[in-house]
Amino acid sequence: MSQTQVELAAIRRVFRLGDSEVHALRDVDLRIAAGEYVAVMGPSGSGKSTLLNIIGLLDRPDAGRLRLEGHDATTLTAQQLAHLRSRRIGFVFQSFHLVPRLSAAENIALPMVLAGLGARERAARVAEALRSFGLHDRAAHKPDELSGGQRQRVAIARATIMAPALILADEPTGNLDRATGDDVLHLLEGLNAGGVTLIVVTHDPQIGARARRRLSMQDGAIVGDTAADRLATACVGATAPAQGARG
Repeated sequence: MSQTQVELAAIRRVFRLGDSEVHALRDVDLRIAAGEYVAVMGPSGSGKSTLLNIIGLLDRPDAGRLRLEGHDATTLTAQQLAHLRSRRIGFVFQSFHLVPRLSAAENIALPMVLAGLGARERAARVAEALRSFGLHDRAAHKPDELSGGQRQRVAIARATIMAPALILADEPTGNLDRATGDDVLHLLEGLNAGGVTLIVVTHDPQIGARARRRLSMQDGAIVGDTAADRLATACVGATAPAQGARG
């Protein structure tokens, strides 16, 4: 069985709005193996994005424990979290989150600038990314000069420029038409085929159906896990020598 990359134990997250409390995550337990392709699904307000932010070290839980690649993230300092996040995790958002005043090439290079990589290495990596993502003729264009699909490809190139082991995508096709969204998903799935763990938050059943494992969330809890269900079914009555596969 693959090595556990992400492990959540009794994770709880509560947001306080005035005198009221919103329980965004309720004692969530979850394990994700390296190389998995997971879709997180559920209605608006079910806790999908909060879960992604916790896994991506953008937010801290109020209770519980998070381990990422063996690191107990709940005990790390803000500086240690930033270092781990910048080198091991790539983020892709619905709204692209590109810097408007920077060109496509400069946006892609930004994580390397923040990590302190040298100019020669940055230039080589950016050139390869522009080629790989079909953006070589858009290097000098700023975000408002690019189509939605091109902006998302820039965002994916930026998310992967540091060769992360984990990509977190929050509604990555939400601002795109179906054909362009399919192209973006093919890019993400190609990275997963190369060994990168891919977690996609989506409300679209067609997108969720593409993942090999689907988590369903409701009211801050995971209420369905298709991979776990299949594994449990395969193990029932397994008295003869056999080996099961986890999809």
